Order: sequence, then structure tokens, then C-alpha cells
Amino acid sequence: MSAASQHRRTFGGKKVLITGGLGFIGSNLARALLRLGAEVTIIDNLFPRHGGNRRNLHGLEKKLEVIIADVRHRRSLPACLAGKDFLFNLAGQTSHMDSMTDPDTDLEINCRAQLSILEACRQHNPGIRVVFASTRQIYGRPDYLPVDEKHPLRPVDVNGINKLAGEEYHLLYSEVHGVRSTVLRLTNTIGPRMRVKDARQTFVGVWIKEVVTGKPFEVWGGAQLRDFTSVDDAVEAFLLAAARPEAVGRVFNLGGVGHVSLRELADLLVAAAGRRHAGYTVRAFPADRKKIDIGDFYADGRLIEQVLGWRPTTTVGEALAQTVAFYRKELPHYL
Repeated sequence: MSAASQHRRTFGGKKVLITGGLGFIGSNLARALLRLGAEVTIIDNLFPRHGGNRRNLHGLEKKLEVIIADVRHRRSLPACLAGKDFLFNLAGQTSHMDSMTDPDTDLEINCRAQLSILEACRQHNPGIRVVFASTRQIYGRPDYLPVDEKHPLRPVDVNGINKLAGEEYHLLYSEVHGVRSTVLRLTNTIGPRMRVKDARQTFVGVWIKEVVTGKPFEVWGGAQLRDFTSVDDAVEAFLLAAARPEAVGRVFNLGGVGHVSLRELADLLVAAAGRRHAGYTVRAFPADRKKIDIGDFYADGRLIEQVLGWRPTTTVGEALAQTVAFYRKELPHYL
């Protein structure tokens, strides 16, 4: 049986809730679930500094339910969770710099709100299946590469500390309260519908915006190594994690197809843009960001391959080409 057929059996006719569902990954996940026949409900606060954008689900508004609400408001959670079979918990504040200048907000969203969501699950829908979006940022500066799930956890910013707490809450509630949860530690995810107006989600978004508008972009440093996951591959990992009982109570790294330096990434993006682009410049890494930079990082994805059979299939170049093509048509809706 194909993976698509298996997913249809798992999700077809099932009720799914996606927190942060108007964001980059959440909206792509919602689109995939609708194709599989799921009944999809989305919660998103649509705060301008966060990732939500109604355009991400353009054309599908009548096929799903969108609730504009803040997961920090506990009163709304029980009704949203009632009767749901799956919860994909992607609500979060993603900016590392914002977490350092406004740590209280980061704490409320990435930590306190996660506890509220899980408490609502425990009290009102303990049988729900949960997949939580965590981040490779919780590892901090790597002791070795590639980084596997056994690596020490030493976050270098407030965002990483709070995401680690949110992750631990999910694992605790899975172990103690039976709220079956899986944690996915995401690396740099790229693809259509990613945030491009600023670097709050990833610096690559700014690069994409400059490429599409024909402007040169800046590469800071250039030698740092990174891996990148296409959003389509990330969505497949979320679906597998929710569908497979072997994933319950587990943590998995997601990685990309190989790893590249930032300068190599810039070259791939220029190649994807073709002749219409002006290129890039390289500058020293800004001192104010150096303190929370983790240096080289790429993940060891063997565990999720062994347990769930997930492997990324989209190369960085392919993901960049897809993203550039998308924003050549859609950019005005994302600025």
C-alpha cells in the first residue's frame, strides 16, 4: 500500500485541529490533510509579528474551519479540542531575537500556552493524538556533527529554553497522563508560504524576498553549515508521526538532503532565480547576533528513518526553486 493510501486510511474522515494553522508549515499541513479527506479546524491568532497569513489557505476557506483565537486564552481551548482525533501543535513564537528582547511573550506562547493546551487535552479529550513542533535550536552549539537526539540540550536563547520546556511538557503528559504525544525537532524548513517579510522565521525568507524583487541579498559569514528541509518533506514527517503508534512518547530530529554552507546556499538560490537576479554580498556576522549563533549545525535523521521510515526527498535546490516560483506570483500577499 502506498504512503498516500495509508494516510487516507488514517486521516480520512477524522477531525484534526492545527494550532498555528495559518502559518507556513501549518497551512501546508492543512492542505495535505484536506487532500486526504480529513475534517480540518485551524486556530491562529494572526498576530502581525507571527507567521499567520490568510493567503496561505486561499481558495480553501469553505473547506475547513478557521478560528481566530490565541492559545494563551484557556477558555477557548476545550471547545476547540472537543471531538478531535488529532492535534498538530504548531502554535509558537519563532524569532530568536524577539525572544531576547521580549522574553515574557516568548514564555507565554512557547511555554505557558503549551501547558494550557495539554491540560485542556487531559481534561477534555485525553484520547487525542498530538504531534508537537519543536526545534533544533534547543541543542545550542553542537559538540559533534551530525547532531543526534542524544546530544546535550543547551539552548543559547530564550526561545530555545521555552521550546525545550514545551517539548518536555508534551513528553511528560504522554508518559504520565496518557495524552499520546510525539515531538519533532525541526531544522530550517523552506518552501512556498514561508514568511518572507522579515527574518523572524528564517533568514532565508529575506533572501527569497530580495531575489524575487531583483535586489542583492546579504550573506552573514558564509562558511556556516546548515541543513534544510522542504516543507513537503516536513509535512510528511508530521503525518507519519501522528499515524504511527511507534512514535508515541518519542523525539525525532528532522534533517534535510545533505548540508550546505550559507555561501553554497546563496549560490543555489541565485541559480534558482536565473538571470533576473543581482547576486549577493558577504559581510561579517553582526556582533549583536553572534552571541546566540550556534555555528555549524546539521541533524542526524537516522532515528526517524529507522522507526518511521521517513527520509527527506527534496533537495535544497529543488525547494528553493519551488519557493522562488511561488513568490514570483504571490509576493504582494506576503509583504
